[in-house]
Amino acid sequence: MFAASTNWGVGEVLITMLYFTCLFIWIWLAISVFIDIFRSRDMGGLHKAIWVVAIIAFNLLGVLAYLIVRGGKMHEHEIEAAKAQEAAMQNYIRNAAGTTPADELHRLADLKDRGVIDQAEFDKLKAKVVS
Repeated sequence: MFAASTNWGVGEVLITMLYFTCLFIWIWLAISVFIDIFRSRDMGGLHKAIWVVAIIAFNLLGVLAYLIVRGGKMHEHEIEAAKAQEAAMQNYIRNAAGTTPADELHRLADLKDRGVIDQAEFDKLKAKVVS
């Protein structure tokens, strides 16, 4: 055991760490690309299959090609997913709290009647609740 450790210098250890770091970065990128491929609604099944085969066959080149060709779409898909998740969370909170948009409107009207908020704030909050 000790003899094997003396054969490795600092350079070999650093290079090995660099290789493993690059491997993990590639795995992370590949998983991100696969998630985006299967999340995309603008591609058909054949198009998705071609991208999957290209990424598996050409490894790093396939991932880089996907990022170059569809990188902007990846960002759009991520934003759509975040908005959908936010809407689902807001819906869950409303359902769990037992408040509906009608309840919110009644609460806002009560605040306006008591003078806590003015008409402009009421209209702004009402538009937010309705949308």
